[in-house]
Amino acid sequence: MILAEVGWMSMGIVDTIMVGPLGPAAIGAAGMGSSVFTSIAIFGMGLMLGLDTFVSQSYGAGDTSACRRWLHSGVWLALIATPFVMGLTWLLWLTLDWWGLHPEIRPLVGGYLRVISLGAPPLLLYAAFRRYLQGMHVVRPIMFALVSANLVNAGANWVLIYGHFGLPALGVEGAAWATTVARIYMAAFLYVAIQRQHRRRHEHPQVSIAPELPRLRQLVSLGFPAASQVSLEVGVFAAATALAGRLEPVSSGSHQIALNIASLAFMVPLGLASSSAVRVGHAVGARDPRRAVRAGWTALASGCVLMAIIGMVLFVWPATLISAFTTDRRIIDIGVGLLAIAAAFQLFDGTQAVATGVLRGIGETRMPMIVNVIGHWVFGLPVGYALCFHFGWGVAGLWIGLSIGLVFTAVVLVAVWWKRAGVMQNAEFRMQK
Repeated sequence: MILAEVGWMSMGIVDTIMVGPLGPAAIGAAGMGSSVFTSIAIFGMGLMLGLDTFVSQSYGAGDTSACRRWLHSGVWLALIATPFVMGLTWLLWLTLDWWGLHPEIRPLVGGYLRVISLGAPPLLLYAAFRRYLQGMHVVRPIMFALVSANLVNAGANWVLIYGHFGLPALGVEGAAWATTVARIYMAAFLYVAIQRQHRRRHEHPQVSIAPELPRLRQLVSLGFPAASQVSLEVGVFAAATALAGRLEPVSSGSHQIALNIASLAFMVPLGLASSSAVRVGHAVGARDPRRAVRAGWTALASGCVLMAIIGMVLFVWPATLISAFTTDRRIIDIGVGLLAIAAAFQLFDGTQAVATGVLRGIGETRMPMIVNVIGHWVFGLPVGYALCFHFGWGVAGLWIGLSIGLVFTAVVLVAVWWKRAGVMQNAEFRMQK
């Protein structure tokens, strides 16, 4: 699951690297367009997070028929959410003139957003297919889909950004077309993987085309808070990126490169969060509270160790990492300072991500949503805005504010899991007596 998440994030990083020769404005525009669309699409994808709980618990209870029916409801939910994701993206595209963006960045962001919205349908279907497969411990096809999709994306970038094989050079907009093509490929890949999985198990599911409204309501009831939590977390970084877009292109480009690197590091705990949600969900479905608690604490401990190592890498070799994106000395100098801040918050960023996945495994999605609102939007972003624009700390001020939000969120969510784990252990003790 970690490799799959790294593959997912690598697509955005490849886009940023490949538009790098076009200059700081192109780097900032591609990164900002990707962040803004992701902050919208992530809500639609987050609605599928309820499948982690329902599919894994059904599979843990040995009911594969229920797993398939949850997939059916997930596909319906993806189709329902698609028009909203596309419509909101177009609305933001139409209002770009109100954002106060730098004049070199504004037109490039507009072209990117207009095209990337077309990738919403396959992206949401991919999310439903993925949650179904991983909920039943079928994870290799997900990894292969993401790794090979990166090759598709890189090849399409080379052709469309710079105009090879007789095609026009589309620049930043070409990166958006390449990502859209890669997302269509991912959805198709996982659809084929699901069909092969059914044939391997000699299953020939007969599911009504009509939606099952009770299951859809359950999926939305659990998925909506989870989607809101993920959207709020991604959205606060997208908002920070939009604020950085008001600064000169060098600061905006530095922010985007450092954010790409930090986001790639975040894929490690995000993969652990997905796997912990499934493992905890399996144990709950099998009515084994002790195994559920053990799986949760194991995931949190693993996340702490891995993020401490990643934090050291970001702190020791920041210039080397940033040089993979650009040779502009001004961008590198600012980016080194940003990665030092990122190194400091890695442990907390990883902990809050894994804790969210562990809680999702037991069906708890509302508390992470509430904690994220307070941590990121009440504390983190306002403090970052004040430090950046009122105290003159520049883009580093934004990052310090975001770090404060991550620390708060991590501490509170671990406390919530501690309490829930205690309740499960006490319940098991009473059952044994």
